Amino acid sequence: MTAPADRSTDYTVVIPTLGRPGLTACLAALAAADGPLPRRVILVDDRPLGDGTPLPADIPGALRERTVTVPGHARGPAAARNTGWRAGGGTPWIVFLDDDVLPGPAWARELAADLAAATPRTAGVSARIDVPLPAGREPTDWERHTAALATSRWSTADMAYRRAALDCVGGFDERFRSASREDADLALRVLTTGWTLAEGRRSTTHPVRPADRWVSVRLQAGHADDVLMTRRHGRGWWHRARTPRGRFPGHLAVTAAAAGALLCGAAGERRAASVLAALWLAGTAEFAWARIAPGPRTREETRTVALTSVLIPPAATAHWLCGLLRHHATAPVDPWGGARPAPDVRPRPAPERV
Repeated sequence: MTAPADRSTDYTVVIPTLGRPGLTACLAALAAADGPLPRRVILVDDRPLGDGTPLPADIPGALRERTVTVPGHARGPAAARNTGWRAGGGTPWIVFLDDDVLPGPAWARELAADLAAATPRTAGVSARIDVPLPAGREPTDWERHTAALATSRWSTADMAYRRAALDCVGGFDERFRSASREDADLALRVLTTGWTLAEGRRSTTHPVRPADRWVSVRLQAGHADDVLMTRRHGRGWWHRARTPRGRFPGHLAVTAAAAGALLCGAAGERRAASVLAALWLAGTAEFAWARIAPGPRTREETRTVALTSVLIPPAATAHWLCGLLRHHATAPVDPWGGARPAPDVRPRPAPERV
């Protein structure tokens, strides 16, 4: 009699997508990877509901019978991932991929090994993300931003989570509307309830996708999510998530100097206005040079960075202020707020301060 197959490492792949061109290449790499195929592939179509056109993607033959598309309602990546894993059947593992990544040639076999090595308390296993940068020149500001994924913890560009752990904490927090902190929030909540997270050995490539001149300005929307993170996890979340604090305090100072210069000028205080304007100019110039210096310093890159360096501080400040208003009543994370702990684990109380 044949022994029953081991289903403990069965997995479903969830890919939220806006229909970007990289989706076809992602699916092709997934189908070609050596090792067991996913039981299901869930494509979450997160385009606006009014867009009734089919997703512009070719599904490889090996995945065609395993792939389904579900609507994501355009409520952001956290909501799209929740829609995907909740529609993902009964597999014990859910693997979240971005729609512009390329799983490596041995990805499925290495994933199976990562999942087989997980202990009962392991909630998730991350992948190794490789961001190829151009040879022969220094990377642009946008390329350096993308390259930070290679050192990011728990990035859902390729992150496997145990379904039981997602059930335990209720999945992603859908108040995170931009692709910035929803993965760190989930990881910290999972750790708070007693699970552990592991680093896997599978490898995934994340190419630098094309972007327009203003992408760095749009990314400042993530500062509203930083407010939510602080409300939920306290001011120390940066250290626990091993996330760089960035230049936001400087953005606040530069924006305050600009606003002060305008107000003083309107009030006829020319000297004070001149001093504050000089501080704004110095802060903006320093910020621009900090972004230009490590880059290729081409004319187009210098123009782009100079223009966006003027706009980024006020954009970051505006989104932060919106986040303060939106999340002012948000309560800290409660480990027992409806969540179930990991097997035989309860959160340890914080040590008393003397």
